[in-house]
Amino acid sequence: MIRLSRKEFRDLAAERFEELPAGILAYLENLDVVVEEWPSAELLAESGATRPDELLGLYTGVSRLERGDGLPMLPDKITLFQRPIEAICRSREEVSLEVRKTLLHEVGHYLGMDEAELERLGYG
Repeated sequence: MIRLSRKEFRDLAAERFEELPAGILAYLENLDVVVEEWPSAELLAESGATRPDELLGLYTGVSRLERGDGLPMLPDKITLFQRPIEAICRSREEVSLEVRKTLLHEVGHYLGMDEAELERLGYG
């Protein structure tokens, strides 16, 4: 397991987000990416996770497939959970790769993909 400072992790997450493919970034509107240390007990229960280190990220909002013509008033949100990501990684490079994979997974939900589709694409 590796530990980064909150600033290091946020900076890494921002870098990985900016490096997402241009074809994906073009579809992202009204979306915030935030970092939390751990998921709350409530989020764990809602997600069906049994341990805090099972939930690496979470998309909250209305997917692009489900929304109407107008944008929602509040931004959609992707939350990255720093400590669970670090818990499964042994190096900064692994954290970087896992952050990218988690971002792509949650962006997939934003775009309307379900778990089966994300799994098929390698982002399950």
